[in-house]
Amino acid sequence: MHVERTVLHLQVARTLRSISQGIAVVDLTLYLKDLHWSAQAIGGVISAAGIFGAAMILLIGVLSDRIGRKPFLLIYECLIAVAALLVTFTANSIVLTAVIVIAGFGRGQNGAAGPFTPAEQAWMAALVPRASRGRVFSVNSALGFFGMALGSVIAGTTKWWSHALPGALSFRPLFFLMFLFSVACAVVISLTPKEERQHQPPAPAANQAQATVSETDAHAAERQIRQRENRNMLKLAAVNLLNGLAVGFFGPLISYWFAIKFGASTAQIGVTLAVSFVLTGFSSLITGELTRRFGMVKSVVFFQVLGVCMILILPLMPSFWLASVFYILRSALNRGTQGARSALSASLTRNQRRGFSVSMNSLVMRLTSALGPTLSGYILDIGELGLPFYLGGVLQLGSTLLYGRLFRDFDRSSQASNAKSG
Repeated sequence: MHVERTVLHLQVARTLRSISQGIAVVDLTLYLKDLHWSAQAIGGVISAAGIFGAAMILLIGVLSDRIGRKPFLLIYECLIAVAALLVTFTANSIVLTAVIVIAGFGRGQNGAAGPFTPAEQAWMAALVPRASRGRVFSVNSALGFFGMALGSVIAGTTKWWSHALPGALSFRPLFFLMFLFSVACAVVISLTPKEERQHQPPAPAANQAQATVSETDAHAAERQIRQRENRNMLKLAAVNLLNGLAVGFFGPLISYWFAIKFGASTAQIGVTLAVSFVLTGFSSLITGELTRRFGMVKSVVFFQVLGVCMILILPLMPSFWLASVFYILRSALNRGTQGARSALSASLTRNQRRGFSVSMNSLVMRLTSALGPTLSGYILDIGELGLPFYLGGVLQLGSTLLYGRLFRDFDRSSQASNAKSG
């Protein structure tokens, strides 16, 4: 009962957080565009936010293993609340830059807690048995996508008051709404049951000699386990290096791309992203079920290869609505695997190193994805509107194939573990 209640609180918090992020992923870049920021300037500040978040993420992962997860999630919600309040009341470029960089404001993370994500994922993984993680993490991811969809719809409502608040001012009521969602999320986290820190009691020994032998064996076994865990973390880091580069090329500036290529309005972009998040949520639920039947790795590889095809076709579309269709398909196929990927990442180590494991791979992902927006912003400014998608698609295909190659044994070991427990 305690476990179920904690998981429920974490999922409610993710849903609230994702609504706020759905608003930001549509409106922030368009808000900066209305303030006459260039694509390169927007991409540059988003890249800086990624680098700052990467610098924070490893520290948070390690500390959350020692201190606990709950305090860090509370800090994150308070940070986002303050950031939203500042963006509501000022257009000062220095303040906006600081808010975006320090708080990661405006990054669409499907309800994840930014650089504090390792604490969130490690907390949930500690509560859910390994055999159920693919399904539970996929449901968690789906809730994030559904929340992002609702936020994207809300983001398109600026036209309702654009006469009273013209131009960039029309975005400010929505930024204040983000502040309210962040406060609500902080309340939910604060009411979450306290974590139960797990301590392994020493195994009893029949005599002193046996105790000495047991301790020596335990050290040797611990060394082997750590080496295996470290190898797995390095493998996933290699995969995420390519995946981070890929996502950084076309993810953060998609609203801006729709606006400059097709002249799409905020409402049109909001509808497109909302539909993409809804279908991605359903795709995540389907992926969660498929992981039980075919395995996490096979399911991820299958959907991501199809998603890469959509990425490569997308920039060839002659109209906004056709491009929207392929973007929606790409999102559903590719991003719908996020829960399964998170479940595998959280399953590479034991609980006492889980925050470190998740943070290491998030670090690599964030550092490499931080390069993409600056490069793609420059590419968009010189008029090459298709190149970011082609570069991202090729990199993501390489990442997907490498993922399947390096972790193909993970499905077999999971199936064997399920058979034993059954």
